[in-house]
Amino acid sequence: MKHSFLMVVAFMTMIVCSASSCDKNDDNSNTNNTPENTTPMANGKIKIKVGSQTFTATLLDNNSAKAFKEMLPLTINMVELNNNEKYYDLPNSLPTNSSNPGTIKNGDLMLYGSKTLVLFYKTFSTSYSYTKLGVVDDITGLASALGSGNVTVTFEKQ
Repeated sequence: MKHSFLMVVAFMTMIVCSASSCDKNDDNSNTNNTPENTTPMANGKIKIKVGSQTFTATLLDNNSAKAFKEMLPLTINMVELNNNEKYYDLPNSLPTNSSNPGTIKNGDLMLYGSKTLVLFYKTFSTSYSYTKLGVVDDITGLASALGSGNVTVTFEKQ
């Protein structure tokens, strides 16, 4: 009888605990299963120079974008991939909080893994996860400026 009573108490504790969420980590809901803050960063405007063209972009208010901004100015040779993106492997890792966006948009500036900076110039569906850093404000001419091969790109604070 004593054993049965203890089993019932243990079972009831499990039910109550799961219903009221006894997990102390729930107070901080920003885990790797949820994307980081997607609001614009205050003073988060940057310039992206490709050849003779300059684009502005708005960085997001997240740790990844803040760390990227601290690296600027940065002139890099971005490599063509899949006729929709340019990428560059950064020398140091940045903080990440990746998630699957479902759709990549023309002008998205993202981090793949913790070190690969990616600038997308076509919209498409994806199954990969990225950490979003920001977005180009006006994508007019971005695809033609980036061209079909590798390209030198300068990122700098505005």
